[in-house]
Amino acid sequence: MVAQPSTTDVTPLRLTAADGLRLAGERFGGGAGPALVFAHGFGQTRHAWTGSARTLAGQGFPAITFDARGHGESGRVPRGDYHMEQFVADLLHVAAAATPAGGPKPVVVGASMGGLLSLVAAGEATGECPFSALVLVDITPRWETRGVERILGFMRAHPDGFAGYDEAASAIEAYLPHRRERKTEDQLKPLLRQGADGRLRWHWDPSLLDGLVEESERYQPRLFAAAANVRVPVLLLSGARSDVVSSHTVEEFLRLVPHARHVSLADATHMVAGDANDAFTREIAAFMQTL
Repeated sequence: MVAQPSTTDVTPLRLTAADGLRLAGERFGGGAGPALVFAHGFGQTRHAWTGSARTLAGQGFPAITFDARGHGESGRVPRGDYHMEQFVADLLHVAAAATPAGGPKPVVVGASMGGLLSLVAAGEATGECPFSALVLVDITPRWETRGVERILGFMRAHPDGFAGYDEAASAIEAYLPHRRERKTEDQLKPLLRQGADGRLRWHWDPSLLDGLVEESERYQPRLFAAAANVRVPVLLLSGARSDVVSSHTVEEFLRLVPHARHVSLADATHMVAGDANDAFTREIAAFMQTL
C-alpha cells in the first residue's frame, strides 16, 4: 500500500447509531485508499487522535476520528444503560461509513477500550472481517488490574468538578507527572463541560463507571475467543512504561494471534499517542505501507 499525496482538510462527521444516538466525529483528508478509523480509550475523546490523524491524512491515508457514546460531543444513553454491544455496533457503523461503495475496508486503530471493541468486532464477525487490519494501542485481552484501577481512580476522583481550567490542569499534571507540558485552556475545553452550578466536569457520562466498567471483567473470556479468531493483519503498539499492558499480557496475546506484530515504544506509558505521538504515527504509517 503506497501513500499518495492528499489534502488534510478536516470536515465534521455526524452519524446516527442504530438506536438513534448521535455520534460526533471528524474526517481528515480524502482519497481512494483505505481509511484509518480511530477508536479512543475509555474517558478520552476523538481529540486524542487529532495530531496523528492530520499527519497521516497528509501522507495520503484518510482518517476518521469519533467520540464514543457517552463521551465528548456524542450522545449519552438514557438512564446510563451502557453495554459493550452498543459500542461495538457504533464502531461497525463508523467503519461502514468509512468504506466507499466497492472500496477498501478501513484499518481500525483502537486504544485501550477502542482496541477491545475492535477485537470483538473483528473476531466475532460472521463471514468476512469488516476491517482490513487492526492496530491495537496498549491493550490486550488480559490487562494488569493495578493499572486499570489507577485510571478509574483518577476518573472517580473529582465528582464535584473543578472551579476553573487551571484547577483541572493541575489534576491532570498530578496524574501524568511525566508529561512536560501543562494543559492549556484551549486544550482542556473539549474535555470539560460547564454545569448549571458553573463548575467544570469531565466530558464523559459518569454512568459509564457504574455500567460498562462493572461488566468489563466478565468480558475477558469473550475477548480471548475473539482475538483467537482474528485473521486480518494486526499491529500491537504498547508503551514500555505502561502499567496496563505488560510483557506477560503481550506474550499471551501473541500466542493467541501469532501473526500479529508487536512494537514497544520506549518513552510511552498507557497513553501512547499522547506520550510519543511522533513515534506512534510513524509506526502506523509504516504498518500501512505493508498492507
